[in-house]
Amino acid sequence: MLHLIGRKNPLLKEDIEQNEAQLSAIVSQSKFLVLGGAGSIGQAVSKEIFKRNPQKLHIVDISENNIVELVRDIRSSFGYIEGDFKTFALDIGSDEYDAFWKQDGQFDYVLNLSALKHVRSEKDPFTLMRMIKTNILNTDKTMAQSIEKGVKKYFCVSTDKAANPVNMMGASKRIMEMFVTRRSKNIAVSMARFANVAFSDGSLLHGFNQRIEKKQPIVAPNDIKRYFVTPQESGELCLMSCIFGENRDIFFPKLSEDLHLITFAEIAEKYLLQKGLHPHLCRDEDEARTFNFQLSTSDSKWPCLFTKSDTTGEKDFEEFYTSTEVLDMKRFENLGIIKNELAYDDDKLNQFEQQIEKLLKNKDWTKSQILDLFFDLIPDFGHKETGKYLDDKM
Repeated sequence: MLHLIGRKNPLLKEDIEQNEAQLSAIVSQSKFLVLGGAGSIGQAVSKEIFKRNPQKLHIVDISENNIVELVRDIRSSFGYIEGDFKTFALDIGSDEYDAFWKQDGQFDYVLNLSALKHVRSEKDPFTLMRMIKTNILNTDKTMAQSIEKGVKKYFCVSTDKAANPVNMMGASKRIMEMFVTRRSKNIAVSMARFANVAFSDGSLLHGFNQRIEKKQPIVAPNDIKRYFVTPQESGELCLMSCIFGENRDIFFPKLSEDLHLITFAEIAEKYLLQKGLHPHLCRDEDEARTFNFQLSTSDSKWPCLFTKSDTTGEKDFEEFYTSTEVLDMKRFENLGIIKNELAYDDDKLNQFEQQIEKLLKNKDWTKSQILDLFFDLIPDFGHKETGKYLDDKM
């Protein structure tokens, strides 16, 4: 997978090797709860914990099917542990989850990997509100529950798109970071911002597999460069931040702009070549859709449509930190750390929460109302609205 994303070596190899003894010792003596543990990043984190023999590992995820696959994957790869390993198909925002927490809740570390991660989630006000509940409100709720039960450390995943956000997803994660900072008065917290996880569920790269299987054209932007990490690297990054992060630290990968940025179109070409195929560049969607796969069998051509990005919320470049954030670039070889102070606006956070709850209670809201609330918390929010969304294209 590494060569597909323009790299030769695993990103965190040196840091993991240098800290493995301490990492394994802490994990083997600890109890973990992983929320959203059956998503792509959640599965990677869960496997990193499991293979280091924790005393307890409970995994919660809303997707029953993904939990089944995670268990099969773990059993097939690592087998069994002496510790307590259980999975639960629960919605974190539900009464059932609250009952689960009330009856147990005995954990040293709670890791929250649940998220609505797609830029396309802001296309309608209803999915957008679900994103707010998932990314912000449920995080704050599960942090409060962790404080009540005396959890040692709370970790949650942010995104590179939270640094100078231009879309609602990135902004929701930036606001989440504010809520997490507020709770850090009462519980140790750490977070991670990182790059796109290559071939994660629902991602454009994961869609390449689906398009090949269904004999459909591959579509990708050719003007946007992104950083990528592998699923295993995402799990390692989150676990390192959870175990070694100091209060309010945000970990991020040290990726080089010169060496590691790559376009989706470039990855598509590498992906096809790996499968013995060659891209056939199409002029438009109609040509791509009507491509005759039978006639192309002899020369191994595959229809591709590489276009410029014109949809709402696409950031022109990626960054993991802003110019105003304080960094520690020396502690780890390939991990940087944002060092945050205990600084937040309590009145604004309370007002945001109250206004969201009011909209939910009335069951009536618009995207513009939510956008106004986002601007109240992030005055320099560089929201990009083009009037076109990813659902409006192939």
